[in-house]
Amino acid sequence: MELFHQMISGLLGIPERQISSTLHLLDEGATIPFISRYRKEATGGLNEVQIENIKEQHDKLCDIARRKETILSTINEQGKLTPELEKRINATWNPTELEDIYLPYKPKRKTRAEAARQKGLEPLAMIMMLQREPNLTAKAATFVKGDVKDTEDALKGARDIIAEQVNEDERARNAIRNQFTRQAEITAKVVKGKEEEAAKYRDYFDFSESLKRCTSHRLLAIRRAESEGLLKVSISPDDEACLERLDRQFVHGNNECSHQVKEATADAYKRLLKPSIETEFAAQSKEKADDEAIRVFTENLRQLLLSPPLGQKRVLAIDPGFRTGCKVVCLDAQGNLLHNENIYPHPPVNKTGEAASKLRKMIEAYEIEAISIGNGTASRETEDFINHQTFDRQIPVFVVSEQGASIYSASKIARDEFPDYDVTVRGAVSIGRRLMDPLAELVKIDPKSIGVGQYQHDVDQTKLKKALDQTVENCVNLVGVNLNTASSHLLTYISGLGSQLAQNIVNFRAENGAFSSRKELMKVPRMGAKAFEQCAGFLRIPGAKNPLDNTAVHPESYHIVEQMAKDLKCSVDELIANKELRQKIKISDYITPTVGLPTLQDIMQELDKPGRDPRKAIKVFEFDKNVRTIADLREGMILPGIVGNITNFGAFVDIGIKENGLVHLSQLAERYISDPTEIVSIHQHVMVRVMNVDTDRKRIQLSMIGVQQD
Repeated sequence: MELFHQMISGLLGIPERQISSTLHLLDEGATIPFISRYRKEATGGLNEVQIENIKEQHDKLCDIARRKETILSTINEQGKLTPELEKRINATWNPTELEDIYLPYKPKRKTRAEAARQKGLEPLAMIMMLQREPNLTAKAATFVKGDVKDTEDALKGARDIIAEQVNEDERARNAIRNQFTRQAEITAKVVKGKEEEAAKYRDYFDFSESLKRCTSHRLLAIRRAESEGLLKVSISPDDEACLERLDRQFVHGNNECSHQVKEATADAYKRLLKPSIETEFAAQSKEKADDEAIRVFTENLRQLLLSPPLGQKRVLAIDPGFRTGCKVVCLDAQGNLLHNENIYPHPPVNKTGEAASKLRKMIEAYEIEAISIGNGTASRETEDFINHQTFDRQIPVFVVSEQGASIYSASKIARDEFPDYDVTVRGAVSIGRRLMDPLAELVKIDPKSIGVGQYQHDVDQTKLKKALDQTVENCVNLVGVNLNTASSHLLTYISGLGSQLAQNIVNFRAENGAFSSRKELMKVPRMGAKAFEQCAGFLRIPGAKNPLDNTAVHPESYHIVEQMAKDLKCSVDELIANKELRQKIKISDYITPTVGLPTLQDIMQELDKPGRDPRKAIKVFEFDKNVRTIADLREGMILPGIVGNITNFGAFVDIGIKENGLVHLSQLAERYISDPTEIVSIHQHVMVRVMNVDTDRKRIQLSMIGVQQD
């Protein structure tokens, strides 16, 4: 175990003590958000990403350890496990090196070399490898018997044995690997006759690029086209250089034997070694591209989940449409459905006056404080219609993303929430709730349906799900949730809960009324001390008798705040309300062997802003009223937009029409940047300049260089 800690420390550049403490906490069942927030003294203040990296590296080392056990057992059963071999296997923690050591002992289906051995040709192969036999043809003739038909058959069999030996030679495999690393090119060519079907991949019809320079989005696009049967793809180094390298190792002299070995080596490279290493590099490059795509996706998801919330306001939400009309719902400040109906302000129905009258009545009757419009079909027209109405007071209008709303509306979660309403009502409710609290609403939708991924269906799905789930969990716990209003689905992501305990909390709430303190959580069925420890700090109770129950201060630290109040001869309520009192606190006086400066600083921050929301404040946004379709765009136009998706090659910006425009990485800033998130984030309001419009391909190139940003 200490060896693992040393290795992880060296790999991540984190002191061994912090690695050890973190893994100990994980072994005890602590969650990543809990460790990051409430165990800073133990971890040295590691963040969620660092803790996740430690866990991931530890899991990888455990996998290698299990693989070693299997390999040692298999070789031992063959009776071929020598002390030297065992030592070599135990010494390596490189999975590639481990598999190379194992390769000669790996059970394999009947190979050409194995068939030759069964014909008794291994001694001839050994003679050839020594390259000293002056009359190889005569020597080979002595092996012509049984299944060996003639001299050439004997030589061919011996070459097959040599080819397998070359393929299984560690030094040779590493040499070819080095050639691949330095020189490998990935090439793609369109499959003959598929040109029309593969039109969207035409950039790759005759493509060649250094593998190490091929970006993740290009590689994933190529691999997708390959899986669809549209491109032929290969990864190859300089074949001549590889053969020369193998010849230097295996071919000695210039006689009949060395010519045979040279032929066997060439066969080994073409038939065994090159395809094997190509497969290895294809898998490695795909894994690297997957990791990059997953990184982009999780960062986009994090930004989306942490979008500014409107908060608890009464909202009128509209799912816009033309022929079928606009579905309108009215929600109270908690997001409960109060009313729903359809209006038809657009063609072909054109009941504009009636729609306006209905809107005014709903806004008055339900005391509406904000309007939320979905950004799908008829969104701009509906926004215009609303903005041309006069109400008895100023009501802000917001346009929110509909991405995934239709999937939510047909889901089991939506059916359970609204069993008596159809999908149109559920979708409109989701649009309204996304404005009020994007995090609470978006956690109900599979992240892959939210529309902020890059080749998300092409990457390792298990790894993607794990990364997305961890991102959602981190975001939910960063913000915290209201214990008395949170849905079971939102509670599921709270540290230490899971689906069963989350449902038990909701059931307990329904039977016993609202929680008045965090302590009451212990009355929830199956809520043990460990689960309470993990979840309590992330659950808030506004209006609780103990004001600390509505902060991120953990119950295990309440006694510290109570002692601070006692020392200042005031109540905890007074301490929170009075900044001058808090300024008198000397936090170093409260350091103990278990409570250090990081925890005390977090406590003081919470007392300054109890129950604070880390998300930014929401802003009203308007698109350019003169731009409705791609045909309205002109080069040089300066337009407002909202960043809808970020990839590693740039950002897609919604400028209020059906098609999003792309701000390429090179057009985000005048200085060099390697990652778009250095400049932009999801849902950021930006100003862009139209550079190029391709109406045929529906592609819009935008730039932010030289454009004044608000």
